[in-house]
Amino acid sequence: MQPIRVAPTSGQAEEWALVLTAAGIPNAIEVDASGFIVLAAGDDSLRAHAALAAYDDERRVAPTLVSEPYPWMSGVGLGLLLLWLFTLSGTPSPGSRWFAAGGAAADRIRAGEVWRTVTALTLHVDVMHVLGNAVATAVLVPPLVQRFGAGATLVLLLLAGALGNVLAALTHDPRHVAVGASTATFGAVGLLTALRLLPHEPPTRSKRWTAPVAGVLLLVTLGAAPGADIAAHLFGFVVGAALGALAGFTVRRRPRALVQWVLGLLVAIVVIVCWRLAWHA
Repeated sequence: MQPIRVAPTSGQAEEWALVLTAAGIPNAIEVDASGFIVLAAGDDSLRAHAALAAYDDERRVAPTLVSEPYPWMSGVGLGLLLLWLFTLSGTPSPGSRWFAAGGAAADRIRAGEVWRTVTALTLHVDVMHVLGNAVATAVLVPPLVQRFGAGATLVLLLLAGALGNVLAALTHDPRHVAVGASTATFGAVGLLTALRLLPHEPPTRSKRWTAPVAGVLLLVTLGAAPGADIAAHLFGFVVGAALGALAGFTVRRRPRALVQWVLGLLVAIVVIVCWRLAWHA
């Protein structure tokens, strides 16, 4: 095997090696006084140089993650919104119109009341339920906002939560009723996991630990709780991972601010319309 590139750090060498592996080029890493050497067979050297050059080009057009100002505010703001909505809806007490109209009742969703897949994301059964989702949202949303922007992130979370609830309704007993934003938050874990696996995504420290830590947090606070909707959590994660892979490959640059505002407004309109449909069904 012959040297292809020399990296100053093991992380950089492993990144280049992953690119070569994805291109089907056998490779190895050796260490000497000059640094970490990425090796490939002589017959593959031209292909290896071309693959890494193409990767460099992709990195140059990839989004600059540090340019989004204060992305943590989006996560905190969304978590506070969940808490505020909980003060309006309260707990699922007997006769509660909020839960009767907006819960993700499997039989109603199968009958065509698909707005319930959205309205259910805004309802929570108790304080611990909403606090768990609020904290998870505050942790998960910022890296997604850095990558896609606030408006686009809201669209992805809404899609992951709603589609996850649809799939869960199709597998549950018709009498099953679910509520909570955890389908969307597990979708966020799926999004981050998919992005972490894409070779062209810029590596960041937060991306390395955010998904696993938040996943454990969700499993402890929500996923393992009595009565937890495991199917919805699983489907939320799967849909989120699929959306993350699709968006990661197709959205190389974060949309402009105007587009972000339009997307955020669209999400707000969808939620409001779904609740209007719920109240008048």
